[in-house]
Amino acid sequence: MRRLALLVACASLLGACAIVKSPTAPMAPAPSVAQAAPAQLIERIAFRPGISSVTVEKLGKLQACSSNEGAGLVTEPGPVEVYRMVCSSGKVFMARCELRQCRAM
Repeated sequence: MRRLALLVACASLLGACAIVKSPTAPMAPAPSVAQAAPAQLIERIAFRPGISSVTVEKLGKLQACSSNEGAGLVTEPGPVEVYRMVCSSGKVFMARCELRQCRAM
């Protein structure tokens, strides 16, 4: 009987500890448009041709995307590669090639 009373007392004590909230720091207000941080620089990716660049350029032409620069490799060379091609219209065409089998993204 004493063990049961001891277990009930411990359970209620632990339950009370879980209910107590720790004090938190007040949240700062969100910055308005006038206080917004300065614009971050855009990361430029150097053009690197890959094994499937020609294939991606052909896929781009089928999607009405022509480019003077061509398709550049975005990821590291390997079994799965991602290519990016900037079209003359301004849109971006991307393709994913897995073991030289390319599909538009």
